[in-house]
Amino acid sequence: MGSIDMKRGDAMKFEIIVSLFATMILSAVLTPFVRKLAFRVGAIDNPNARRVNKVPMPTMGGLAIFLAYTFATVFLLREQIPTVQLWGVFGGEVIIIVTGIIDDIFVLKPRQKVLGISLAALEVYFVAGLKMAHLTLPFVGMVDLGWLSLPVTWLWILAITNAVNLIDGLDGLATGVGIISLSTMGVTGLFFLNVANTFVGVAIFALVAAMIGFLPYNFFPARIYLGDTGALFIGFMISVFSLYGLKNVTIISVIIPVIILGVPITDTVYAILRRILNKQPISHADKHHLHHRLMQMGLTHRQTVLVIYGIALIFAFISLLYPISPMWGAALLTVASLIGLELFVEVIGLVGKGRQPLLNWINHMVKGMTSKNSH
Repeated sequence: MGSIDMKRGDAMKFEIIVSLFATMILSAVLTPFVRKLAFRVGAIDNPNARRVNKVPMPTMGGLAIFLAYTFATVFLLREQIPTVQLWGVFGGEVIIIVTGIIDDIFVLKPRQKVLGISLAALEVYFVAGLKMAHLTLPFVGMVDLGWLSLPVTWLWILAITNAVNLIDGLDGLATGVGIISLSTMGVTGLFFLNVANTFVGVAIFALVAAMIGFLPYNFFPARIYLGDTGALFIGFMISVFSLYGLKNVTIISVIIPVIILGVPITDTVYAILRRILNKQPISHADKHHLHHRLMQMGLTHRQTVLVIYGIALIFAFISLLYPISPMWGAALLTVASLIGLELFVEVIGLVGKGRQPLLNWINHMVKGMTSKNSH
């Protein structure tokens, strides 16, 4: 009996692997058709002062990722994903995709995009039942979030979705960072979530496969952009997948997805801080994002993307250390990560020129120590 179950398990694993390869190929096949469709419907990114493209580029590429992923989850991997979760989340996906397509063709105002993301978040909350329900605090225990569950879940989805959308500024950047983040999340889910949630890992890798199929068309020099269709969809799915590990929230379970998404979250947090310090609206667009700063320092387009991939991989590695670390180890890891991140941000001038409090403090301490030694 045991050998029969083992054979069934092996057959299921093989079926999943084949399905993932098929998803990747389907995405690669669909992308040229979506590219032609983008030109036809006017989903085109025209050059301007903030854009890096020199010629009009078709956008809306995320539609190919969505179609390949949907085909995989609805048909190829149907037996792996519970019906309630599949269709509950699918409704939110459709809302996000429609919002992205409208934005790529007509350009929505920030509040209109927020409305679309909010509707998708509410759909996932009430239909799929995905929510942050409890919070476990050290020395306190489990706290029922109660009515706060809805606004906390909504803020989480809104923040992560917007964070990924903000880094979509260079060829292949959001796609590659998304692949790294989702792959890390998938590994964490398969090894550290309970067995009942293994379908989350399968769904995550189905999305990764769809994104890998799209990446060759999107990497520098790109032939098609993700557009808001893709950036919003990837961000939304990352936020939704992370919620499976956040139903009963602990400090560590919150930190892990935040570290995994270190690149987009860092860029978003410091963009908000920069605009507040410069007394500008938070929605104000500028050319001081992470990728802009690296290019202004002399890196080429391709080098900038690869450097940010490298940073994303460092964050991914750090996140994998959390589940195997004791509480004191996780605390030290967090402090070290924050200090290292702040130093990096100050060196590249992400907040602005002259805003280097930590570097100035270190410089002051070093000068104080050397002056004492000289006497």
